[in-house]
Amino acid sequence: MKKAAKYAVALVMAPDLKTARLLAHAALRGRLAACVNVLPGWDSHYWWNGKIERAGETLLIFKSTRRRMAALEKMVAAKHPYETPEFLVFQPSAGSEDYLEWIKSSVRLHGRSQGVRRKSG
Repeated sequence: MKKAAKYAVALVMAPDLKTARLLAHAALRGRLAACVNVLPGWDSHYWWNGKIERAGETLLIFKSTRRRMAALEKMVAAKHPYETPEFLVFQPSAGSEDYLEWIKSSVRLHGRSQGVRRKSG
């Protein structure tokens, strides 16, 4: 295990799978995330405009570095259909050294991802 102070995980809800995939691919193309998990089928209940609402949504989990979070948030805000999209960032306390190194190399602005080859995030 290695300390993960330079890494971050962001949660974003999308209204549907199509929007979620658009956001995931935009983040990956822009090297704003190393991996995005797309989890459809969430049943969300929330306050909106003074009343309780309910909607089916898709959860996205972005794995990246803290340095890339501001750019990721800006991209989500620009491409998301919600007036106030969810964007919550968590910092892991530690992680596998190889996995963290893979995240770091994957979000570099120049060059290709190096290091650990992964089939899923």
